[in-house]
Amino acid sequence: MVALSQEELHIESDILCCTMNDQLSVGFVKIHAPWHVLCREAEFMKLKMPTKKVYEVKQCSGVGAKINTLVNKATEPLHPNVEENRGQHVKHLSYAFSREKQHFNPLRCSLFQLLYEEWASYSVFYKYQPIGLVRKYFGEKIGLYFAWLGLYTQMLIPASLVGVIVFLYGCATVDNNIPSMEICHPRNNITMCPLCDRACNYWKLKEACGTARASHLFDNPATVFFSIFMALWAAMFMEHWKRRQMRLNYEWDLTGFEEEEVSALRSVSCISLLFVCEWERHITEKEKLTCRDRLPAYMTNIVMMLLMIGVTFAIVFGVILYRISITAALHMSNNPTTRSNVRLMVKTTAAIINLVVILILDEVYGAVARWLTVLEVPKTDRSFEERLIFKTFVLKFVNAFTPIIYIAFFRGRLVGRPGSYLYVFESYRMEECAHGGCLMELCIQLSITMLGKQLIQNNLFEIGIPKLKKLIRYIKSKRRSFQEEEREKKLQRYETDHFLEPFAGLTPEYMEMIIQFGFVTLFVASFPLAPLFALLNNIIEIRLDAKKFVAELRRPVAARAKDIGIWYNLLRGVAKVAVIINAFVISFTSDFIPRLVYQYMYSPDGSMHGFVNHTMSYFNVSDFQDGKEPMDPHHLGYQVEMCRYKDYREPPWSNTPYVVSKEFWAVLAARLAFVIVFQNVVMLMSDIVDWLIPDIPKDISLQIHKEKILMVELFMKEEQGKMQFIDSMTPCDGKGRNNHAPIARSRSIPHTHSHTHANNF
Repeated sequence: MVALSQEELHIESDILCCTMNDQLSVGFVKIHAPWHVLCREAEFMKLKMPTKKVYEVKQCSGVGAKINTLVNKATEPLHPNVEENRGQHVKHLSYAFSREKQHFNPLRCSLFQLLYEEWASYSVFYKYQPIGLVRKYFGEKIGLYFAWLGLYTQMLIPASLVGVIVFLYGCATVDNNIPSMEICHPRNNITMCPLCDRACNYWKLKEACGTARASHLFDNPATVFFSIFMALWAAMFMEHWKRRQMRLNYEWDLTGFEEEEVSALRSVSCISLLFVCEWERHITEKEKLTCRDRLPAYMTNIVMMLLMIGVTFAIVFGVILYRISITAALHMSNNPTTRSNVRLMVKTTAAIINLVVILILDEVYGAVARWLTVLEVPKTDRSFEERLIFKTFVLKFVNAFTPIIYIAFFRGRLVGRPGSYLYVFESYRMEECAHGGCLMELCIQLSITMLGKQLIQNNLFEIGIPKLKKLIRYIKSKRRSFQEEEREKKLQRYETDHFLEPFAGLTPEYMEMIIQFGFVTLFVASFPLAPLFALLNNIIEIRLDAKKFVAELRRPVAARAKDIGIWYNLLRGVAKVAVIINAFVISFTSDFIPRLVYQYMYSPDGSMHGFVNHTMSYFNVSDFQDGKEPMDPHHLGYQVEMCRYKDYREPPWSNTPYVVSKEFWAVLAARLAFVIVFQNVVMLMSDIVDWLIPDIPKDISLQIHKEKILMVELFMKEEQGKMQFIDSMTPCDGKGRNNHAPIARSRSIPHTHSHTHANNF
């Protein structure tokens, strides 16, 4: 208290507020900073403030001006009804705050009601966000988050349209797809090998008709184009965000804001308000820790991270065993409907189990990442936040995408062949993909995980739980006596705000969107509708977060920032990895490359006729291992001597039976060549997009230069006015000269505080 009083802060500590429960009392200490203290701190921090002087922003001319006018008229209903959207052709000059020049700065008013009506309401979901007001009320850090989320949502609109077109193309061409037509043909008499040992029987290829037709919806030539488009879309998004971020820095007067100012802001805030948490005190006590002292904490971090990733792998392996065992059990069912829908039931239930596990482990991994970061004892808030974000991202990314990566790149590749299958624990035979490939199963897993996370986390966690808490408080309020209700009516605003949920930071909000960005870009070749579902989710997410910040959370302490920090690097990394993953998905998971190889190398007429037969090998059923053959070999009504399976292997009557054929090596070479070409071409195109789009808009560069010139002119006019006033008030000698002109000129130099003064504070 003494330290706060010495800093000229006003303190009231005699206010005591009782909560709804008489067993608990909460004391409040109100700290008020007088105007001259705020001015002093603003001057120490070199806080840029807008002046009363405005100037006209240069507008485009010619065709550009007409286009801008038409766009502004067309989008006028989408703009929020706030003052900042009016008169956008003028701008206030900004200058580092000075107590001697505070007459330049206009006063600002409160913004809560306007934000509630024009931003935190679901009825304005179709409008742009009033980002300027968000920044004024919550600070630049939160303003940048909502600006980034808004731009990301806008960029999802073209991606969604193209994704829907790709999906409709698959629907329109499914009846003309020759491979699926051959599979579904009623005269198809191809006998397939059993899908599991003993319990499974021989089956006809035409039974996979539904799976083959559904696979074509996502596995068609248009998906290759869509993968390239989404890679370029990601590059465009990153470039547009850099430009948008630079424009916001200019509009919010952050162009001269550097990292040193962040440190100064943090130190001043902590010293003046004595708001140092236990973690920061722990840092102060151990500032001089060496790398050798930190080695145990670093080793603990590495071991625990590997352990958590190992837990994720173990759970995925457990789900694999579940699928294998349940598949064998359902094939033994007496219900023909159950036996005919085994694959669909197993895929769906396994995907739901994976979703539940992902949601549970997300909460566990978040707590583990925070604990591990505290063990490292970072020296600054920024270092702590970046390390926490990186650990949380790695754990949650592995948790969300490990099941998907297994289906995309490993399932069906470690199977073996009939008569020589690969087994786990000598009892569980590794699962195969459907005849249409694993792309359909990948689509099911991806869609359930993505939609499930969005629906459960957004609707249950972010909407349902707060509503439930409010309902509980309402029920409790009905049971209170009249005196308690009267006492609650007398609570001050700061007392009622105390009972709101505390602000937990932006990490959960960013993390949710980064994982969604991964779903949209990483495996988009298997699920072209992912951008559409992400767009629909984000339209609700923006207003949901806005309502939460305005009405359900304590107002966070405003923090300055000129970028989104480490999140940009994570986004850029995901976008780069997406190119590689989509190349492998198209090449190895889908049948795109095998179809091309067949059409241009093995097809007798250059068409896809005969492709299905070309991709299947023969197996002599007499070569089954003992105890692995079907229990009912006459299930189809005849004796089976040869069955088929999807692979490129020599037939049993060749000199090298069951050895991979030359077609296998041709397809493998084509797949690897496609990965290399696709990756390099797409990354080259992304780099070209990066080069063509400048990071700083040209008009912003011109306006910054113009503003500096106008600011110098403004100060020169003020100094001239002062000199004229001093000259008129100062007596002259007999020769008409001003005796005190040198002194007046020396007093006109603005006073600046030294670093010593700031450090003493």
